[in-house]
Amino acid sequence: MTRNIAHKLFLALIVSLLAVAMHSSAFGQGRGGGHGGGPPAGAGVDRGMGRSSDASAGRADTGRGNASDRSNGRSDAGLDRARTASQNMHDADNDLRNHPGIANSLHMNANDLRAAYQAALVTNPNLKFGQFVAATRLAHNLGGRNPAITRNAILAGLAAGKSIGQTLHDLGLSHGDAKEAVKEADRETKESRKH
Repeated sequence: MTRNIAHKLFLALIVSLLAVAMHSSAFGQGRGGGHGGGPPAGAGVDRGMGRSSDASAGRADTGRGNASDRSNGRSDAGLDRARTASQNMHDADNDLRNHPGIANSLHMNANDLRAAYQAALVTNPNLKFGQFVAATRLAHNLGGRNPAITRNAILAGLAAGKSIGQTLHDLGLSHGDAKEAVKEADRETKESRKH
């Protein structure tokens, strides 16, 4: 008889553990959808575009088309600018992760350099991270002797479609000095990527 009770208790314990395990599993799936959390599918500027179209039976596409038509394409141009800036920021994040010496060589931490670059992308979404690093380095190297040479002044020249060398010349350096300064900045950047 005691053996029969022990057997029933053991069976009840197993059933209880199974019930708790199934409940825990269902509870966990309800929170993360079974996908482990994290950001929703898609990335950057276009995240959710397909979902909005599906959920609204195509009305979202019509709305975006109306926005494009009514703004004479400025809406599309804004999305393109945002996509370009987002991709450039993604590339910069990868560069900083793979080459932490870049920020150190500029006497900055990676977060400050990243934030400054992100701010610069608002004005010029086509600005490459390498150009931003070069402008920062050149301003640091030359700004003490030539107060007109600042990172913002160099970035303004790049935004106007000029090369860094042309911009440095416009800011008061001779062609030879500008060429030499750019060459030195490139050498320092290559060296910082090794560390």
